[in-house]
Amino acid sequence: MSLVAHLTELRNRIAKALLALLIATAVAFWWYEHGLGDFIRAPYCGLDEDLRYGGDDSGGCGLLITDVFGGVFIRLKVAFLAGTVLSAPFWLYQLWAFITPGLKRNEKRYGIGFVAVSTLLFALGALLAYVSLSKGLELLLTLAGDGVVIALTAQDYIGFVLSLLVAFGVSFEVPLIAVALNLVGVLSHEVLARSRRWIFFLTIVFAAFVTPTQDPFTMLLMAGPMIVLFELAIQIARVVDKRRAKREAIEGFHDIDDDEASPLDSRPSSLEEPQDSTPASFRG
Repeated sequence: MSLVAHLTELRNRIAKALLALLIATAVAFWWYEHGLGDFIRAPYCGLDEDLRYGGDDSGGCGLLITDVFGGVFIRLKVAFLAGTVLSAPFWLYQLWAFITPGLKRNEKRYGIGFVAVSTLLFALGALLAYVSLSKGLELLLTLAGDGVVIALTAQDYIGFVLSLLVAFGVSFEVPLIAVALNLVGVLSHEVLARSRRWIFFLTIVFAAFVTPTQDPFTMLLMAGPMIVLFELAIQIARVVDKRRAKREAIEGFHDIDDDEASPLDSRPSSLEEPQDSTPASFRG
C-alpha cells in the first residue's frame, strides 16, 4: 500500500472507533439514571450515617452540586469513561486491524496475548479499587474528628472515584511491561532478579504517589498486588530466558554461511586403550 492508502485506512479506522465511542457514550449517558449512578455512589452510601450528608435526617447519601453545569459535566465525565470501556473491544479491534498486516506470526500471537492480559489486569485493578473504596473513604472521613459536618460535592467524589479506578487499573499494567520487554529481548531475567529489592521498593514509592487517597491502607492495597505481579513477571522472564537459551543452542549453526567453518573443536582428543576381548582360556 502507498502512503496515501495507509493514511486513508488510518482515517477510516479512527472514524469508526470514534463513532463506536460516541454511541457507547450515549448509551452510558442514558444508563447513568438507570443504575450506573447508583453503582458509583454505592461505596459512599455504604458508609455510616454520620459520615454522609443528610444521614442524620433521612438516612440518604446525597452529594452536593455547587454550580449550574456541575451535574451535566459529571454525567458527561462518567458517560465518557464508561463509553470508553464499553467500546474498548471495537476500537481495540480497529487498532489491531491496522497494525496486523505489518506483523509477523509470532508478533501477532504476542500482541493478542498482550491485549488480553492487559485488559484482564486493568479490570482486576479497577475491581480491587472499587471493593476497597468504602474502607478508604471511611478511614479518610473519620480523621476529620467530631464537630465536623461532612458534605462531599459530586464533582470531588466522582472525580476521586474515577481517578482511583484508573490509578489501580494502570498500576496493574506496569508488571506486564517488564514481561513485554523480556519477550523482545530488552530486559533479561538476570537484571530483573538482581534488581528485585529496588523494584519492590520503587513499587511502594509509586503506590504512595499514585493513590489519590494518600492513606497507608490504599497504598498497601495497591503495592501488595503489584509486588506479587512483579514477582510473577520475574518468574515468567526466567522461563522465557531458559527457553530462549535452549533454542539458541539448537539453532546456533543456522546463521553460519556455507563457506564458513563451523565453531566445532577440531583438536584431537585422547583415545583410550582398546580392551582385550579375547577369553582368558585362549590366551597364551
